Amino acid sequence: MLPQLFKQLEDRMKKAVETTRGEFSAVRTGRASIGLLDHVVVEAYGTEMPLRHLASVSVPDSRSLLVQPHDKSILGDVRKAIEKSDLGISPQVDAGGVRLAIPPLTEERRKDLVKVVHKRAEEGRVAVRNIRRDGHDALKTALKDSTITEDDNRRAMEQVQKLTDKAIGDIDALVGSKEKEILEV
Repeated sequence: MLPQLFKQLEDRMKKAVETTRGEFSAVRTGRASIGLLDHVVVEAYGTEMPLRHLASVSVPDSRSLLVQPHDKSILGDVRKAIEKSDLGISPQVDAGGVRLAIPPLTEERRKDLVKVVHKRAEEGRVAVRNIRRDGHDALKTALKDSTITEDDNRRAMEQVQKLTDKAIGDIDALVGSKEKEILEV
């Protein structure tokens, strides 16, 4: 029972760390990255769809992105979705698609982005702590049902805490590297 529980908790914590990593990829760093548009949702064909399902995104140079919809009739919808997103980038429509010029970040904007990164990291830490709580609840139930001993419970609680510390350490490492990337001029 315990090895299964540890494996399940570890897998869930890894997913929480990966989700946090994905959230960080959407934070703009002054360089063009197709990950910036991962969370953009376009209202087209009477429904909302992720931009990546409707268009191809390329990086022609380090300061711009080119979004080329598969269907040119939704070019205006793509432009509106990008304008409504929290990216703070003005799209320019031309014959080839929608061009996004990534402006250099101001010092104030860099500090705001660092705050966003810290907020998303805390959300990741909370997710990991919730998984730890689920593990503790499962162990308490097993102890109450007499399927594990007090000593096994204590050792298992320590093991769950080690998994938690590792996952939170991974998130902290991600924060450090993303913060350095954002503040790099």
